[in-house]
Amino acid sequence: MSKGRLIIFSAPSGCGKGTMLEQILKDSRFRTSVSATTRAPRDIDVDGVTYHFMSREDFTAKLENGEFLESAEYCQNLYGTLLSEVDPYIENGINVILEIEVQGAMSVMEKRPDALSIFVLPPSMKELRRRLEKRGTEAQEVIEERLSKAAWEISHAEKYDYVIVNGPLEEAVSDFFAVVRGEELKASSMSETINEVLQNA
Repeated sequence: MSKGRLIIFSAPSGCGKGTMLEQILKDSRFRTSVSATTRAPRDIDVDGVTYHFMSREDFTAKLENGEFLESAEYCQNLYGTLLSEVDPYIENGINVILEIEVQGAMSVMEKRPDALSIFVLPPSMKELRRRLEKRGTEAQEVIEERLSKAAWEISHAEKYDYVIVNGPLEEAVSDFFAVVRGEELKASSMSETINEVLQNA
């Protein structure tokens, strides 16, 4: 059985990556990793589904023990990706999608050069503004902050392996699967298949 891949998946807020992932995860060959955090659970949270909730002491101990692929601190809370959320699944042929912001993505790319990295772009900054304003959940100054951050994130898109524009959803999802399939068919990924062909002479 061939191994799965670690897939780094980044996009600015409002780009529709959540909607894309909903479609992608209908395919049982893919899963997203569940992050660990020290923040307190909210009413809608489910431990092990939304996050792995843990105390700062437990988180720090696991960090010192080398159990995290990456970690960061936001608003006095620690967040991170446990290796147990990634490697066992990859070994069993499952592709693990790591939905992560740009700085975290760069850190993972350094540690895991074997990872496939995909950045999702909005069709335009104008369209991104329209999507953020359509939500109707944030004040105008928050939207401006998000747009400013999005411009910074998009300026790093060329550091990723692939860039997908999320215009029509079906096309963006189709592009995602095409990228993954293309990677599977690379000669460097097909050594097992090549050897099997030679052995069955």
